[in-house]
Amino acid sequence: MAGEATALAPERTARQHYQLTFAAIALASTAVAMLQSIVSPALPEIQRVLGTSTTAATWIMTAYLVSSAVLAPILGRLGDMYGKDRVMLISLGFLALGTALSAVATSAAVMIAGRVVQGAGGAVYPLGYGIIRDEFPHDKVAAGIARTSAVLGIGAGIGVVLSGPIVDVAGYHWLFWVPFIMEIVALVGTILFVPRSPVRVPGRVSWLGALLLSGWLVCVLLGVSQGNAWGWTDGRTLGLFAAGAVLFVVWVLVELRSAEPLIDMAMMRIRGVWTVNAAAFLMGWGNFVSFVLLPQFVEVPADSGYGFGASVTQAGLFLLPMTIMMMPAASAASRLGATGGPRLPMIVGALACAAAFAFLAIATPARWEIYLASAVLGFGVGLGFASLANLIVGAVRPDQTGAATGMNTVTRVIGASVGATVCATLLERSIVGATGLPTEAAFDLAFGVSAVACLLAAAFTLLAPRPRALTRAVEI
Repeated sequence: MAGEATALAPERTARQHYQLTFAAIALASTAVAMLQSIVSPALPEIQRVLGTSTTAATWIMTAYLVSSAVLAPILGRLGDMYGKDRVMLISLGFLALGTALSAVATSAAVMIAGRVVQGAGGAVYPLGYGIIRDEFPHDKVAAGIARTSAVLGIGAGIGVVLSGPIVDVAGYHWLFWVPFIMEIVALVGTILFVPRSPVRVPGRVSWLGALLLSGWLVCVLLGVSQGNAWGWTDGRTLGLFAAGAVLFVVWVLVELRSAEPLIDMAMMRIRGVWTVNAAAFLMGWGNFVSFVLLPQFVEVPADSGYGFGASVTQAGLFLLPMTIMMMPAASAASRLGATGGPRLPMIVGALACAAAFAFLAIATPARWEIYLASAVLGFGVGLGFASLANLIVGAVRPDQTGAATGMNTVTRVIGASVGATVCATLLERSIVGATGLPTEAAFDLAFGVSAVACLLAAAFTLLAPRPRALTRAVEI
């Protein structure tokens, strides 16, 4: 019957050691996270080499974010229905295809097309969480999900740190070839070490629901990403937001009336789901803003009175402590979660991020203080991301894992886009005179707003109920 999980016959479920399964998922997740961040520091160089406009260069980032947000919940749902391992292979295949296309691109149009195709990789996270829930020993599920979640921040940090050196040594094409190699290895690893999914949800795909979901997400994310360039009162911006609102309402109505919805609205109303999605939106804001604001701050010329005149490569090094601290944070999240439940590390992580942002807003930091704030942000983001997935997975049935974590990924992406746009707007509106530089007060305000966002993430987590213990979906 539709909506019920089914298990494969025993002879079709030969299991690999769960650590090999995790290695394949972690490598794929790292490549996806790198692609989210590795392009951003190199956009000016890509724009120069391709001879394209600033708007087109911005689309190289925007296309990936929009595509991954649209495809993550859809492919996550398909994984629940047809097998997470199969859909993972499809996702990785399109990810590798899009990455190779961007790597050989000699025009902005081709590179943007490649980035759209890469968006299929956004499903690696919800699918990976589901596979871990299915395959890991019951006492290892929470730790496995926490480690995979931490990879999101680690991979993004690696991307920012490596972007400058890669461009300087090998050229911008290798910004894509490096993740491509990782994706091919992950694809082979998935074939060899990820068993066939023991949990399936019989049913049909609600293609109308998928179309409406895609429609409102595209409208909202395009409006957010382009609003700063077009103007927030521009007809195009307002039109996109209005269309997004209408399509969202229609999507909810269609899903409520559908016998087999793409996203179960009853699931989305669960207190443990909507509160964690709100926290994911706000932590996505804090994480992405840290990768954008800190490099911008340290790259401001030293004679401005507050910057360090860092190059792109040097700016990446300021984020190295953040990247390094994320993996121990995942281990710490597992220990904290074992004693106080998964809400505790999320709250501690959000408060740590808020404290780091508040420090940056109040102080005029020296270099060592930037490194310290970066490390605290990394530890906080690592704790928070490691907890988010466990909170959302613990709030839903095993057969809802892909769809639920897919929508959680969407809210995190939207939060990242909104946070980056808000902070960019604050900086741009402070630019006066011939210097073309934002004021220090604008940076302080952007850091302060981000601190408030992280405090709100902690508050929403407090509203979430204590989730039930995570176990494998099927005992093999």
